[in-house]
Amino acid sequence: MSLTTEWVRYGQEGRYKGYAAWPASFAEPQPAVLILQEIWGVDSHIQDVVRRFASAGYVAFAPDYFSVDGEREPELTEERVEAAKSFLNQVAPAVWRDAEGRANALESLDYTPEQRERIQATLDRIFSTGARFGEFAAQTLETAEFLRETFEPSCGRKVAAVGFCFGGSLVIALAVQDPALSGAVTFYGTAPQGASFEAVNCPVFGIYGEADRRVTESVPALEEALRVAGKSFRYHIYPDAQHAFFNDTRPTYNAEASREAYTRTLNFLWDALH
Repeated sequence: MSLTTEWVRYGQEGRYKGYAAWPASFAEPQPAVLILQEIWGVDSHIQDVVRRFASAGYVAFAPDYFSVDGEREPELTEERVEAAKSFLNQVAPAVWRDAEGRANALESLDYTPEQRERIQATLDRIFSTGARFGEFAAQTLETAEFLRETFEPSCGRKVAAVGFCFGGSLVIALAVQDPALSGAVTFYGTAPQGASFEAVNCPVFGIYGEADRRVTESVPALEEALRVAGKSFRYHIYPDAQHAFFNDTRPTYNAEASREAYTRTLNFLWDALH
């Protein structure tokens, strides 16, 4: 399938940027799927995911939370994020969020002092994204409205959202904030702290890995909170799958779970957007 792909500036004075893809054959606006990034940003993997959903017949759009006025923040360029991911692939996940542990691990590997400093600075920025959750949630809501009301390929059509990890939490926040959202899929995302689900107006679908205990053990509480609020929530937990099992560029990739999860997501989106 031939796709149209482009980086799009949007928001007041073009302050935001996102990666978009849709079938080149589209002659009229079509439903949109908002793709929300992992903590790594709109990297090559997320761009590929956008194209996958476009190939399924949707307008797909990923807002780049790491861009300011169209440019990546210096510590969060794609090159520097890839270098940071390469380092993390070599160390135990237990030290990922431990600044001292990361520093010790960097010292033990074959990096120059300048490389260590750059990687540490990038990881400090990446692992502090939680402090900007409210800012990113507001951008997500504005993006959904842009897709429904302004973006020509999807203007006037329904919008659903699919998020991964950090983006999976933002999907739940969007479902709370956006009464016009048609569906929300969270891949191994936790509910925002203190979220009230009374305002959720769309079905929510959760996808989790059994080995991702920190996230998966929170699912019963989310299920109960949505049930009490009278909302639609269903989920699936994949045996032996780890966190980020859908990301085929990471060591945690699980091909079998990913294939089925993608199929389940497309089925959910069909019901939500048609």
